[in-house]
Amino acid sequence: MPKHKRSGVERNQLKRRLKELARLRLLPALSGPGLAGGVVLLRARPEAYGAAFAALARDVERAARDAARWLRSVGAPAGPPPRTPPSPADPPNAPPPGITPA
Repeated sequence: MPKHKRSGVERNQLKRRLKELARLRLLPALSGPGLAGGVVLLRARPEAYGAAFAALARDVERAARDAARWLRSVGAPAGPPPRTPPSPADPPNAPPPGITPA
C-alpha cells in the first residue's frame, strides 16, 4: 500500500477495504474457465483514500471486467496441474516421480 503521505491507520483501512472488494467482486469475476492461475495486483492511487466504498467497488468491478476481457482475448494459461496425493505405497521421503535423488 503506497503511503501517499497518509497515516498507518488510513493505509490499513484502505487495505482492508480493497481486500474485501477483491474477495467479493474481483476474484469471483476472474475465476471462470480459462481465467485461473493468474496474479492480481491492486495499487491504490492517492484519491482512493478519500473515495467512498461504492466508488471503490465500481472501480474494482470495472478492473475485473477489463482483466477478464483481456485474459480471454490472450488465452490465459490454465494454471498449474492439480496435485495428486501420494499413494500409500510411496515411502514418505521419496522424491516426486521423474526426479532422481542426487
